[in-house]
Amino acid sequence: MSVVLAGGGTAGHIEPMLSLADALRRRGGPDLRITCLGTARGLETRLVPARGYDLRLIPPVPLPRKPTLDLFRVPGRVRRSVADTRAILDEVGADVVVGFGGYVALPAYLAARRAKRGRAGIPIVVHEQNALPGLANRIGARLAARVALTVPGTPLHRGEHVGMPLRRSISTLDRAALRAEARQTFGLDADRPTLLVFGGSQGARTLNLAAVAAADALTDAGVQVLHARGPKNTGVQVPERPSGRAPYVVVDYLERMDLAYAAADLALCRSGAVTVAELSAVGLPAAFVPLPIGNGEQRRNALPVIEAGGGLLVEDADLTPEWITGTLLPLLSDPEALAGLARHAAAAGVPDADDRLADIVCEVATR
Repeated sequence: MSVVLAGGGTAGHIEPMLSLADALRRRGGPDLRITCLGTARGLETRLVPARGYDLRLIPPVPLPRKPTLDLFRVPGRVRRSVADTRAILDEVGADVVVGFGGYVALPAYLAARRAKRGRAGIPIVVHEQNALPGLANRIGARLAARVALTVPGTPLHRGEHVGMPLRRSISTLDRAALRAEARQTFGLDADRPTLLVFGGSQGARTLNLAAVAAADALTDAGVQVLHARGPKNTGVQVPERPSGRAPYVVVDYLERMDLAYAAADLALCRSGAVTVAELSAVGLPAAFVPLPIGNGEQRRNALPVIEAGGGLLVEDADLTPEWITGTLLPLLSDPEALAGLARHAAAAGVPDADDRLADIVCEVATR
């Protein structure tokens, strides 16, 4: 079986693509061939080869969000990219194309549709990560044999809820079993309630400022904090806590998110699709702060977990030090309330979404 995966550009597309690739490889065998499509300017040039998968590059097709002169260049770009993609599909003998949205997915969908492999071309599976789909997946859903959704109710043609494919280090995480090791790794105390603050790989200014301003109140009350500020935010600092006070640990970046999740009792974070899926899969409740720009998809991403009772939602403009001390501090001091939130967060999670999507892909490829 030859599977082509199209998910380049951002980590939000690449990570679920690679998690699906891992699930397929686990069940595959020597005759399974996995090919990933990407562009020369995306994170996939580093992430895909590092995971041991074949990466083929095609020209990106960025789609303007608003009518501009650049819109008139799109048809020519699409034709060139589709032609290059068709050549790759023919070369690898693709049996199925799986798209995750973004610049790479649209040429892949069109090339699969036009491939000379039966009247309908090569079958397509679409996976949508966000509650509000982009243009590429809205088009792809009309051409696809199956459409998989991360968030229930996402408005895509014939969509079915499958969940977000996640790394096995996250989807199989036993937080309780790893907690002692995780807290020791980050220099945290073994038994204090722990708040995890992170704003994605680059950090988030609003979260950084509010958390640092609440540092004294949190640590004076016995709550310790693990705070990922982002590698460029070196100005975000907290003085070392006096002896006997709870630690406040600031790091640039979290290489081991599994350890960070295991160390924490509650997270304060953005609500990107992967973040929401990971937190619910491991049963870690969160206070979600949706990114205040864009089309509101981050707020929609978090709503299923919020409605299930697995977390809180606070708008970016409302996140203040006073909100943290008035809302999160009492919660962190209440083990029973935290345990209830954790149970509801876990109930909203789908830790086996990688295998669910792999089942769909194999069924479509061999139909």
